[in-house]
Amino acid sequence: MPLNSSNAQAVIDGAEAKARELGLPVIVAVLDDGGHLKAFKRMDGAVLGSIDIATRKARTAVLFGAESQAVWDYCKPGAPAPGLELTNGGLAPYGGGIPLRDVGGVLIGALGVSGGSIDQDVAVAQAGFAAFAAQAL
Repeated sequence: MPLNSSNAQAVIDGAEAKARELGLPVIVAVLDDGGHLKAFKRMDGAVLGSIDIATRKARTAVLFGAESQAVWDYCKPGAPAPGLELTNGGLAPYGGGIPLRDVGGVLIGALGVSGGSIDQDVAVAQAGFAAFAAQAL
């Protein structure tokens, strides 16, 4: 089942609720399985630079089918693929990107969050993911 607008909006709503709880203006990007934008939210006060970062975190998660920070283990200095983060138009191999899968485990998209510290971005992304998972696709 492909990612639909309702699923994407649930991600946005869940992430935004957590960001508001933290008092944090963030950007939330939701991409489909092809890495194309499905939904987007720029909260009032979120910095413009976070638009690209949130989108890259989501793209990193969808391209590799893994949380964005897991990609760092492959591209950091001394790792098997140093410089990997420079591929695919630029990746964001740090926390805040989470792949979205249907109940059968098929990758259907990803979400990315930027605007706070890495730990805050991860917490907001996890809240968005939880809202998505609660829909039980």
